[in-house]
Amino acid sequence: MKLIEGLDNLDEKTKHAERVLSQPSYDVIQIHMEKDEVISTHHAKEETLIIVRTGKVRFVVEEETVVLTNEEILQMDPYEKHCLEAIEETDLILLKIK
Repeated sequence: MKLIEGLDNLDEKTKHAERVLSQPSYDVIQIHMEKDEVISTHHAKEETLIIVRTGKVRFVVEEETVVLTNEEILQMDPYEKHCLEAIEETDLILLKIK
């Protein structure tokens, strides 16, 4: 068993990402974005899950738009092009499955 504490200092920085756990089969990354901040189009080599802890964020995945809150989880396949914009101040978890 491992208990991993969320990072509480992320709100001091804008568009801040920090890996909180790295294992052979997955990585856990916590991302904080201020309202209206954007992460430009990119892709990941791994399958990914996006879990919003607080806030609201707009993802555009392969030209399809979805707005995420803490009520949904977004799954993306490897190499799907995507970008995101924080609609509100947002804290999310990115889980990369290797």
